[in-house]
Amino acid sequence: MSKIIVEKPSAEQLASLGVKSWPTWSKEVSQFPWRFSTQEIAYILEGEVTVQPAEGEAVSFTVGDLVTFPAGLSCVWHVKKPLKKHYQLGG
Repeated sequence: MSKIIVEKPSAEQLASLGVKSWPTWSKEVSQFPWRFSTQEIAYILEGEVTVQPAEGEAVSFTVGDLVTFPAGLSCVWHVKKPLKKHYQLGG
């Protein structure tokens, strides 16, 4: 199983990915299970989250992080501060 990748992207990297044109998604403080059917790349605009994969160590991310979730990942999201992110599916 591939791992969740968390990066601190440069402005150039964000521009080359076209992040500002991606849709956004928001979520209140909560906890919920999730399975990624396809790869997702997310850029965190607001909030703080810890994701606990079914297998492996928990991963935390916050404002300014670029996070890649592999296809097939089953996990539980712990949204600690209200979340707003840009996201792109597939890839």
